[in-house]
Amino acid sequence: MNIGTASEKSGLPPKTIRYYEEIGLLKAGRAGNGYRDYSMSDVHRLRFLQRSRSLGFSVEECRQLLSLYGDKERESADVKAIAEVKLAEIDRKIAELASLRDTLRHLVHNCHGDERPDCPIIDGLAGSGTVQ
Repeated sequence: MNIGTASEKSGLPPKTIRYYEEIGLLKAGRAGNGYRDYSMSDVHRLRFLQRSRSLGFSVEECRQLLSLYGDKERESADVKAIAEVKLAEIDRKIAELASLRDTLRHLVHNCHGDERPDCPIIDGLAGSGTVQ
């Protein structure tokens, strides 16, 4: 199938498919006319990549996962280890965002939001106020 059909079946734009080929995540066959020729196996790999990326896996992590996906002798412990590292990273980011939210909430709560020039938000951003 051509790239347009592979795009429709995988849900990825042709530009993304070309990028994945460029960085070596996918290698399409070539038709007699030299055009890319995708198989259903390629579409499955593209869907796998799409789901992996949507869960936050980096391109390099996707490369590892894709390698394991194609390895029928793989150990699930290898896959789990990659997923556990990603989960810990997500948990760290959530904690960081929660802290940012709490700090900003404190600044907003302490700002009167009136006609006076005093503003704890500006002071906090400038480093002269008390930021929790």
